[in-house]
Amino acid sequence: MRHESLLLGSLFLGTLAAVGVTSAFIPVARGDSPTIGVSEIHEGMRGYGLTVFKGTEPERFDVEVIGVLHNFRPGQDLILIKTPHPRLDIVKTVAGMSGSPIFLDGRLAGAYSYSLGAFEIEPVAGVTPISPMLTELARPTPPGFWGTPLRGAGIAPVAGEPHTPRRASLSGTTFDGAPGAYDLAAHAAQVAARIGDPPGSPYVRASTPLLLAGVGDRTTAMLAGLFGPLGLEPLQAGGGQGSSAGAPQHFVDGGGLGVELVRGDVSMMGLGTVTHVVGTKLVGFGHPMMNGGNSALPTSIGRVLWINASAQRSFKVGESARSLGTLVQDRQSAVVIDESARAPTFPITVEVVGADGAPKRTWHMEVAEERFMAPSLAAGSLGSVIEATVSEQRDVTWRMKSRLTLRGHGILEIEDFGVAVGGMPEQGEMSRSRIVRALGDVMNNPWEEARIEGLESTMTVSYGRDLWHLRGVEVLADELDAGTSAHVRVHLVPFEGREIVRELEVPIPRELAGTDVEIEVTPGFEVVPDLAAPESLAELLANETRQSYLPRSLVLSIKVPSQGVVVHGELAPRLPRFAFDALRPVHSDTGGDAVVSYARTVVPMDRYVDGHDKVKVKVRRVMR
Repeated sequence: MRHESLLLGSLFLGTLAAVGVTSAFIPVARGDSPTIGVSEIHEGMRGYGLTVFKGTEPERFDVEVIGVLHNFRPGQDLILIKTPHPRLDIVKTVAGMSGSPIFLDGRLAGAYSYSLGAFEIEPVAGVTPISPMLTELARPTPPGFWGTPLRGAGIAPVAGEPHTPRRASLSGTTFDGAPGAYDLAAHAAQVAARIGDPPGSPYVRASTPLLLAGVGDRTTAMLAGLFGPLGLEPLQAGGGQGSSAGAPQHFVDGGGLGVELVRGDVSMMGLGTVTHVVGTKLVGFGHPMMNGGNSALPTSIGRVLWINASAQRSFKVGESARSLGTLVQDRQSAVVIDESARAPTFPITVEVVGADGAPKRTWHMEVAEERFMAPSLAAGSLGSVIEATVSEQRDVTWRMKSRLTLRGHGILEIEDFGVAVGGMPEQGEMSRSRIVRALGDVMNNPWEEARIEGLESTMTVSYGRDLWHLRGVEVLADELDAGTSAHVRVHLVPFEGREIVRELEVPIPRELAGTDVEIEVTPGFEVVPDLAAPESLAELLANETRQSYLPRSLVLSIKVPSQGVVVHGELAPRLPRFAFDALRPVHSDTGGDAVVSYARTVVPMDRYVDGHDKVKVKVRRVMR
């Protein structure tokens, strides 16, 4: 068998020589290729690898086997190699070379994939054997999954239905939380705990550089916090859509492999290398991108501009040369790409109004539609627009009105705002925005496969701090009768100018007679109204539009002793005790859920307000 493989390899190399292919570029045919098993590999064996040092064509580099680490990963060995090469002697192991095919004895041995950590002094790498990678290549994609081969420009809905039911098995990137309670930071921590690299191993995968274009410093720092624990390294070093002139029509062994998470005026692309192509499918990286299992992320043929040398971690600088295919499997030993599949994406458009001299007035992006990626990438895209627009030497207030269109469910309208003091937007503020929270809620809902058709935002900019700070609160009378109103004086301080004093009237419910009452004063955008927990995507969307009171308002809240109850998704607030007992079922132990009730007074303001305070009043009993 070994002699037969050697003969096949010799014939293959001889054919290449006959047609005039030089030793600088020896691609492997798109199809079956002789492979070598780990049992045949020993110390001192020599061979070569293929990777792109510049452009789109793979080049050879020499390798020498150091040895084999058995059971490096569960059921997976690791081949250790030296890579003597004029450039690799300088850059050592390189982020972005992951997946570069390694050939020993003329046969495909595996993929360059692991380094021995930072601050290396010699070019030594780990190679994932080809056998488990080819096993992943043969793994079927579940029926109905987004990454299956598609025809036409998009994915059509199920005939006669406005939506597709949620499949029973969810991926490792799904948010684990109550519907309507989405939090991007918590989601990132959950995903990192499930699929991130565990600490302590001296061998780390050659991290995938996430090359960024059109992304500012503060947004880059936010993305590093979200994606860094997953093995993605955000770098402001390319990632945009370059010219397709001269780019291959298809992936080739040793060629650049990009995962296009965002493309357009803001671009984010993970860059690695193709290991082996079989028909319209291929394996690459030699390690997971995020270990997300079944996936559906857009891919492209990558172009390398340069390999940046760093004492800590060298990396390839590049861009997308041609959008092509979909990442359909993201597994321990490899990623699997299908050229014939088209990944789901959705467009983001941002119009900028009122920004004098802004570098761009209209922004267009296309974002991967995935449970964790979509809200993260939307936060990065929108944050980049804000950062590019409002970074000045003067205060800026921005207001963003967004329209999120969902197939079969219409349009969801959301408003966000922020104040950039001194022209410096707060780092990561879009990750906490209402539109990102709504997007995360929709993508991670437990009822349906929600399909995003587009996100359109209009960002209106005004110069100055459109903001008052709540400095203090006082009551004009600290004792009053139930059923009357408390008069509360609030002190509001603008950035410039004199303090503003407003007197607000707060009705005191009769049920509070004989108690000490605390009145809490809070900005309207911070107060979440009493809402029933959603039991369908439609109810979730309805709740999203009621996640806060008027953005420019103050809300005065009083906790009341009567309780509310949620029954069948409906909220009945401030019920008397007998009514609450009447709603409890007689023949079941599952009844309505009790909720705390508040009496709230909403007072519109001319500006946004930040800060909060509280004051107490004594409510006298009414004498009869």
